[in-house]
Amino acid sequence: MRPRRLFAGAAALVIGLAGAVLLGSPAQAAPAFQLPFPCGQTWNGNSSNSSAHVSWEIDFNRGSTATADLGDTVVAAAAGTVEVSAHQGSVNGYGNLVVIDHGGGYFTYYAHLDSRAVTAGQAVLRGQAIGSVGNTSKPGNGISPHLHYEVRYPDRSQSHIIKAVFNGSTFGYGSANVTSNNCATSYDPAAECGSGFQVIDSVKLGSAGTTNLLWKGSTGQNCVITLKMASVGTPTATSAFLEPQGASRTTDSGSFSYYAGPVIRTAPGCVKWGGSAGGNSYTSGFEHCA
Repeated sequence: MRPRRLFAGAAALVIGLAGAVLLGSPAQAAPAFQLPFPCGQTWNGNSSNSSAHVSWEIDFNRGSTATADLGDTVVAAAAGTVEVSAHQGSVNGYGNLVVIDHGGGYFTYYAHLDSRAVTAGQAVLRGQAIGSVGNTSKPGNGISPHLHYEVRYPDRSQSHIIKAVFNGSTFGYGSANVTSNNCATSYDPAAECGSGFQVIDSVKLGSAGTTNLLWKGSTGQNCVITLKMASVGTPTATSAFLEPQGASRTTDSGSFSYYAGPVIRTAPGCVKWGGSAGGNSYTSGFEHCA
């Protein structure tokens, strides 16, 4: 078994969940929301810098330039089922939008994404990659890359946006730096695949982990990495594979403590990809045809 590199800051502190304006008694306790970014990353959240804000929304950035965050990985703040995964720019200005239903009337919104890695109806784990930071919006609305994040309760009405809570602490409205404790896995798939890669597809493997497909447009390469989210640190059977259509399959398989892969291949056309962890496996058809 080869050693795996731990993501820096994996044990860092976090802040933030949904609190405030509770409309009656909750049907069930709020999920244990975490920051919607990989473990250890620090992001600045701002709730007052956009004219689009009507309530407790947060815009997140961390880079030193306007475009520094473009393509950075966005993860699910809590487990749930994807309610919406669509480009809604002309409808509401959210651009590429993912909405996750966490049950009990709690919904999270992830807007302006550059890529969406999940589809409507798909179950996701907390910490699973769901897309990447972008600047998609309505036609003619030029915005810099950022993640627009909302929590809504007890339904999806815009008037029911409530305060966000991360790791049990209410976000420090209007602006605060927050470090992610979304640490079911200590790895960012984009960081492990390398500079320029961003997540374009992600599938959960039961509760054992996720297998993730990434793309680097500048080189025409795909990358697959399977991240463990159970038995982390203990060697168990884990795999990742990538097969460009018309070419042989490349597989990384073994007893790994943290992840399998990354498997990187040039893929000018369609790819078949997948992986396994904890006795669960996923194999796609040929898809994501460049």
